[in-house]
Amino acid sequence: MDRRIKFRHLEAFVAIARANRLKRAAEQLNLTQPAISKTLRDLESILGVTLMTRDRAGVRLTPEGQVFLQYAEQSTAALRQGISGIASHSEAGGHVVKIGVLPSVAAQVLPAAIEMFRGASPKTVLHVVEGSHGFLTDCLRAGDLDLVVGRLGDAATMRGLSFTALYAERVVAVVAPDHPQRGATRLEQLEGDLIIYPPEASAIRPLMARLMISRGVPLFADRIECVSGALGRAMTLGALRPVWFISRGVVADDLDAGRLVALDLDMGPTEGAVGIMARSEENPSPLVGLFRGALSDAAKSLDSGRAGH
Repeated sequence: MDRRIKFRHLEAFVAIARANRLKRAAEQLNLTQPAISKTLRDLESILGVTLMTRDRAGVRLTPEGQVFLQYAEQSTAALRQGISGIASHSEAGGHVVKIGVLPSVAAQVLPAAIEMFRGASPKTVLHVVEGSHGFLTDCLRAGDLDLVVGRLGDAATMRGLSFTALYAERVVAVVAPDHPQRGATRLEQLEGDLIIYPPEASAIRPLMARLMISRGVPLFADRIECVSGALGRAMTLGALRPVWFISRGVVADDLDAGRLVALDLDMGPTEGAVGIMARSEENPSPLVGLFRGALSDAAKSLDSGRAGH
């Protein structure tokens, strides 16, 4: 875009096109008629085309002017919305943004996103709900949540929802550092162990089922179905000593600190996209849009940190 084009050029052009009179447009913008006429001439000079012709009936758009008007209107409207959005952020006391999150997101990307969001809109109340994929997507469809952050589910669970990917994540099998199965490299070696396994409503259950079928391993008989990070962590480090299948994001800090150990299993088929779910064909409010941007920035920082490792 030519940097000589300023907002005043677009504003004057749009005002003239809508008013169909230079004088009327000048009055609307609190300008003199010579001033608005000069602004239009300057814009045409920069673009190198004639946008309007003038006669006693008023002004008429040339074909080039008709094309340019669509984009000029969109640009001025977007800028005004942005200015309005800034005002709403500064006056957002009492406003609430309702977010649903899966445990892996709550443990990793969400804290950074909240920090960024509160820096831009400190008076907005964030209402965060953690739960299973099925529960959260039902709440989103019902309008009880503004958006959900988590793994992409199967087609049935995504009915009426859109999905914007943020990053990819896989399932890991983790144990206590002194667990006897620490050296296991195949799923079938775990068939006699107590397993913490994702429940039916979780987004990672189909991924685990696909993995087990591809390896010819039946569903573990001795299992507890759970995706709670707190409960899974306490049990894995407790007396029962299970093997815990969970999204890596839930236990990333534990793995980095050595509190838990990931088994050397090929879990590649469980990798899937984590992203933002929203109701389809719904324009987000400025505050929800701001939080989406914070999530995107936090996810980029997360990817940079992984690359650094």
